[in-house]
Amino acid sequence: MLDATVVGLGAMIGAGIFVAIGAAADVAGAAMTISLGIAAVVAFANAASTAQLAAVHPESGGAYAYGRARLGHAWGFLAGWSFLGGKLASCAAMALTAGLYLWADAARPIAAAAVVALTAVNLLGIGKTARVTRVLVVIVLAVLAAVVVAGLGGGDPDVTRLELGASGAGFSDVLAAAGILFFAFAGYARIATLSEEVRRPRVTIPRAVVVAFVITLGVYAAVTLASLASIGAPALAAADAPLEEVVRSAGAEALVPVVAVGAGVAALSVLLSLLAGVSRTAFAMADRRDAPRALAAVSSRTSVPHVAQIAAGAIVTAVVLLADVRDAIGFSAFAILVYYAVSNAAALRMSRDERIWPRWLSVFGLAACIALALLLPVASVIGGLVLMAAIAVGYALRRQFGGG
Repeated sequence: MLDATVVGLGAMIGAGIFVAIGAAADVAGAAMTISLGIAAVVAFANAASTAQLAAVHPESGGAYAYGRARLGHAWGFLAGWSFLGGKLASCAAMALTAGLYLWADAARPIAAAAVVALTAVNLLGIGKTARVTRVLVVIVLAVLAAVVVAGLGGGDPDVTRLELGASGAGFSDVLAAAGILFFAFAGYARIATLSEEVRRPRVTIPRAVVVAFVITLGVYAAVTLASLASIGAPALAAADAPLEEVVRSAGAEALVPVVAVGAGVAALSVLLSLLAGVSRTAFAMADRRDAPRALAAVSSRTSVPHVAQIAAGAIVTAVVLLADVRDAIGFSAFAILVYYAVSNAAALRMSRDERIWPRWLSVFGLAACIALALLLPVASVIGGLVLMAAIAVGYALRRQFGGG
């Protein structure tokens, strides 16, 4: 169970918290502490549905495969393209996060260079090992611990900055911030994909999910509370690199480069995995004629879906040169919430014998995903609905000309 838990921590405790905390503070102020709890509960419900589906359908594709198997082709198509859209936006957010922390004045060029470089790495077929994941988890945890210590031990921490009503945020604002913070938990489904790699998956996977979630929520709660107490929600909302601002305001100038490097390591690590995951999902969809057939091409030398990898890198490079990091987070959150809504709906079709967790958890996950997606900031909702319309048009064309 330890390895599965570490993989989950590596997927969740990443770069999201380094930037999403500022975007959430901008929407809900100090009430974002409630938003964090809501985001964690929704993410757990989604992970539960995904884990039990993975145990029954041990195949790649996630909700794309589960939606096709349990709900029909259209729902799988929706999940697959939502995943691609959301994760491409996540790639852009991770690249921009690295740029903002490493050198804010040149954030876009650094982000673009990082995408190009890591796309090249993936084209060579170089993968990360479990040992590397453990090292990265330790580095990120150490950096976040330094932020908490600096925030509470230096500067002018004040518990009155934690007052929930200080910003005048309403319940809809709290839910909107929860949708943003959901982005920081993205990656939890990685545990569910380990069903073929662990002993007694029906026991090990649920336990690993629970343990990884408890640890991640504890870490994020400590960082959020320390940051709010240290500089307050307005300062967090105004900062491009919020955790760097926490240690700087605390007078811990020596920690600023440490936090910058930690954020960069976390962001680039996640970006490497995301680029690989997006290309392989695009390959799987192209192989089933749910995406352009050219994306199904595989390099004979490296066995990498090189056309899909290059296409993903090109799209993300364009996005980082044009989009804002918070816009990328909001768009990604909408698309990924739709993706997990399909996963929860698919889980509702499971029989009692197939289920690991109770059915009501999938019902809650489905309703919560839809609600959080629609309550995101207006720009994110509009962008997400445009994506949904494009997917609908794409599916109609697929049926008309693709024989589906």
